[in-house]
Amino acid sequence: MHDDGYLNLLSHDSFAGGVPHKTFARLRKDDPLHWNEGDADTKGFWNLTRHADIAFANKENQIFSSAQGIRLEDQSAEEYLARRTFQETDPPEHTKVRRLVNPNFAKPIVGEFEPVIRELSSNIVDKALRNTEFDAVEVIAKQLPMLMLGRILGVPDEDLDWLVEKGDALIGNSDPDFTEHVIDQVDTSAYRMMPFRSPAGLELYDYASDLLSNRRPLAQEGILAKITGDENGLNELEFKNFFCLLVAAGNDTTRYSIAQALSLLAHNPDLIAQLKTGKYWDSCADEFIRLASPTMHFRRTATQDFEMHGKKIRAGDKVLLWFVSGSRDEALFEDPNECILGRSPNRHLAFGQGGIHVCLGMHLAKLEVRIAIEELVKRVASFEATADPTWTRSNFICGVKQQHVRVTKVA
Repeated sequence: MHDDGYLNLLSHDSFAGGVPHKTFARLRKDDPLHWNEGDADTKGFWNLTRHADIAFANKENQIFSSAQGIRLEDQSAEEYLARRTFQETDPPEHTKVRRLVNPNFAKPIVGEFEPVIRELSSNIVDKALRNTEFDAVEVIAKQLPMLMLGRILGVPDEDLDWLVEKGDALIGNSDPDFTEHVIDQVDTSAYRMMPFRSPAGLELYDYASDLLSNRRPLAQEGILAKITGDENGLNELEFKNFFCLLVAAGNDTTRYSIAQALSLLAHNPDLIAQLKTGKYWDSCADEFIRLASPTMHFRRTATQDFEMHGKKIRAGDKVLLWFVSGSRDEALFEDPNECILGRSPNRHLAFGQGGIHVCLGMHLAKLEVRIAIEELVKRVASFEATADPTWTRSNFICGVKQQHVRVTKVA
């Protein structure tokens, strides 16, 4: 889709051909606190697009609250309470759950997964390279996060394809490739109490209930068993919503980061040559993730009147923090649209850094991206795109859905 610089950020169709970077560049330059009119289903909202403004709002959770939802959708109080995770809370509620789950995602704990990530990545790439042409998203990017999801959660491998399908339907609720209940094309009111207003949420709730009641096996070393075994753990509804969050966000965002990396490599042959020097393995994952920014925004709700850029945000107004824009802010990043593998420092916002809601799986995602690309690069002499990428139809989650490539293996 051609981005003329004036696309409507409310419309999922504005993102169907990729992120409208020209629109974000214009807003950063001319209208950094931009009011977007709503429609019959969604109230209007403010857009923050500059890195400095997003970083400020992300830290000021007493002014910019998460406790009325983090997505653009308007929710009743009843819907919010039924569907919220700790992402949709402020302290002290947020602090309680964060303390419970944080240790499982600490950098040293995640580092212990490196051998299994390496083994899985090696097997995935070897299997992909049995062919000389393939969809790199399907056979590489999709596979590693899915298998790691099973190990993190402690659920059986035979359930993973189904879980990923349901997670796609949740987080891709605006894309007809992922769901028949497209949020802006059909009436989803029957599922308004379910995550993402999706029938897949109901199915995942049922699966989570089976885990809680021991009707499905749960590996004791997985995070779910640790949480359910904690006397200060989550209640049943909190567990169900946390489970849905991990299935969707814990898989799709890493998949789309790997997919973006693969697409960049396929369209820029020099990047493969640079990676083969071995100089960039400590920095490349952050650069791939900066350019991917799979979770494009989170919403906050103003708790009080607040002035910024000569405009007044009113108490109760929705404010979108566009991480995908802040991570390409010309004021902070030289050549922001270029993939510079050694970029340092790299203060991108793809993980919501700087706020209390910084991504739980940040260290795991970076490790998966780096190792997946390492295992590919050591095996290929060339890796070339045979088509342009296709993109998710969503103004919330950005991802390369398909990237067809042609490869030659190292002799």
